[in-house]
Amino acid sequence: MTDHHTDATADTDATAGTDATADPTGTTGTADTVNAPGSGLRAFLRGRSELGVCALLLAIGVLVLTDALTMDTDFAQRGPVGPRTVPIVVGVALLVVAVLLAVDVLRGGKGEAEGGEDIDLSAPGDWRTVLLLSGVFLANAILIEPLGFPISGALLFWGSAYALGSRAFHRDPLIAAVLSTLTFFVFDRLLAVPLPGGPLMEVL
Repeated sequence: MTDHHTDATADTDATAGTDATADPTGTTGTADTVNAPGSGLRAFLRGRSELGVCALLLAIGVLVLTDALTMDTDFAQRGPVGPRTVPIVVGVALLVVAVLLAVDVLRGGKGEAEGGEDIDLSAPGDWRTVLLLSGVFLANAILIEPLGFPISGALLFWGSAYALGSRAFHRDPLIAAVLSTLTFFVFDRLLAVPLPGGPLMEVL
């Protein structure tokens, strides 16, 4: 019994010594992972996906500001408030939100997946609604010149309400027509931002 126990102990010690000699630091595989190119960046971004939203907001803000500052306002400028005012305000707001969100994320802030709404995270995306809304916006972009904004805008509002689930056919077209007409008057007449009137130009 004693000889067998001694042999087993010696075999165990020899195996341990061999492993220690082969890997004296005890970090085989781990060092390669730590030193792998880009592993530090991946580790930093893990759990900080909101930074992608920050980058998107920053890019949109820069795009809006660039478009606003290069806008030709000679034809529409009346007084201190012109066509550039709203885009500049929106662009600056986007940049401020992007910076504040990035600072919050870098400080450890993280949104809760179920903190705001009672939703089923396992449910698939509603691609039908997304496709309907995309089609409505595309149709508005195509029809705004030949039909004018009052008609294309009404179709935009009505189509958006339909895509989002509203089926009040006796009410939605009327509300869409009122919203489109008011929007046309606000931009075309009050803000002096010309919008295509289409066939209704003489009437309006």
